[in-house]
Amino acid sequence: MRKTWAGLFLIVSCLMFSSCSYFANKPLKTLVYKYDTSVSSKNLFVFMRGLGGSNRSFADAGMVEAVKVRKVPFDIIAPNAHFAYYSERTLVERLHEDVIVPATLQGYRNIWLIGVSMGGLGSMLYLKERPEHIDGVFLVVPFLGYDEILNDILDAGGVRSWQPGNYDADEDWERMFWHWIKDEVTDRSTIPLFLGYGKSDEYVKGQRLFSTVIPRDRVIAIDGGHDLATIISLWNRFLDRELYRK
Repeated sequence: MRKTWAGLFLIVSCLMFSSCSYFANKPLKTLVYKYDTSVSSKNLFVFMRGLGGSNRSFADAGMVEAVKVRKVPFDIIAPNAHFAYYSERTLVERLHEDVIVPATLQGYRNIWLIGVSMGGLGSMLYLKERPEHIDGVFLVVPFLGYDEILNDILDAGGVRSWQPGNYDADEDWERMFWHWIKDEVTDRSTIPLFLGYGKSDEYVKGQRLFSTVIPRDRVIAIDGGHDLATIISLWNRFLDRELYRK
């Protein structure tokens, strides 16, 4: 049976949420961290949160401080893009209207999406619909679909040889998503896409599939799982290698 957007994320929320707000506020609430309040930066990281925690989790985990300590000249904005924006299918619209467009009007010319877990999926969904203002994406332990579609792709020999067949994009978001990756991302993306994951991550099947459609030097695979320690380690490696400059 095909999963609808709402049905899919209701299942996810029941499994992984202990608490969350089900109201998709308009405008999208954000937290902003300035690299230097005396300087107008042209660079911006947009931190896309996962299912658990909140948009405050990036600062609590030290990911914001990691940018400042390394003197990486990027401001940071962390929208509270929680589950409701996905289930109500307003994520792309709200992220565009409330975060990305205002950022460009403020003078940002180098905007990177940093998507963690569910936020990785959200980053790619935004890129699919609104790529014009995005200069790079780093997917950190991303959730990219469930076993049914991933096994279908693997059984076909991988993303390049897989055929999506006929489907209703409104009903089967996973097939729509991987169809787009096959046709528009594989060997074709003009926007730098980076992937970081732990080799024992529960969503590693989708992560490894995605790693086959981007250059090998844009993949960071380390020992670890779907946990905070792995996320922090991957973020630090991304910053230390200055991958945001590519």
